[in-house]
Amino acid sequence: MRRAVMIGTGSALPRRALGNAELAKQVDTSDEWIVERTGIRNRYIAGPDETTSSLATAASRAAIKAAGIEAESIDLIVLATATPDQTFPASATIVQHELGCNRGIAFDVAAVCSGFLYALGVADAMLRAGSANRALVIGSETFSRILDWEDRSTCVLFGDGAGAIVLDAREETGESPRGILASKLHADGEYNQLLYVDGGPSTTQTVGKVRMKGPEVFRHAVVNLSEVLGEVLDEVGLQIDDIDWLVPHQANARILEATARKLKMPREKIIMTVDQHANTSAASVPLALDAAVCDGRIKQGDLVMLEAMGGGFTWGASLLRV
Repeated sequence: MRRAVMIGTGSALPRRALGNAELAKQVDTSDEWIVERTGIRNRYIAGPDETTSSLATAASRAAIKAAGIEAESIDLIVLATATPDQTFPASATIVQHELGCNRGIAFDVAAVCSGFLYALGVADAMLRAGSANRALVIGSETFSRILDWEDRSTCVLFGDGAGAIVLDAREETGESPRGILASKLHADGEYNQLLYVDGGPSTTQTVGKVRMKGPEVFRHAVVNLSEVLGEVLDEVGLQIDDIDWLVPHQANARILEATARKLKMPREKIIMTVDQHANTSAASVPLALDAAVCDGRIKQGDLVMLEAMGGGFTWGASLLRV
């Protein structure tokens, strides 16, 4: 069967790190308050010369190097972001030009924190269908640009960054094939007003700021993430104990811990980087994935579950053997 096999990962962070102590000088908060409620200790903030596309390009270069391929061989780029450089054209086309692979397909996907899972699902389907042979899937955000820095309930939660993976279409056989084994994606627009940005070109003609009703989002996140993970496992006939690693969206340590308890999954199997990066929206899953690949925790042959939920609501999960 033709499958999308991950052959390289990469990530990029802005130069400026912003710890809780420094943030407490700007906002009415404290390190203790943030850590207790979120588990976050640090985040990275993009400078004026750092953009969603520049971070995406840097992460992509790292993934391409790790894959040991030439950028020119990539014929599909799917970039997940809620903070594109411009309303149009797609930031993916800027990355395509910077990498020098100006052939094939390049476009953005907007599903906020679930964006990388949506982008991965689209790229997987296109590779399996033969529409492309090698894909670059990216999550990149400069969420600091749309934060209300006077709202401590949201501004302490987010950071900037990018992560990328290279997928190669390969004919996989045998009992333990590598590649993406199954994915499930969902959306429910009923909950738009629980997590959204209060602006846009079609309404206010402004960029707007992030608004969130945290407790309600928390409740839905635990239920939705647990259910979608079960759906993916059911499709491939596996159990929670078969998973080697869970790489979840890094929104809040309490959400991750509550989801793990609901799934009865050991804490040591969960990749957590929220303390280092905060919530980087569409970038959080590939950032955490790259961190675990680079430090040797995730190895070839491992079964890895990726999952995320974001504004919309959108949510999804994907199981792959790396």
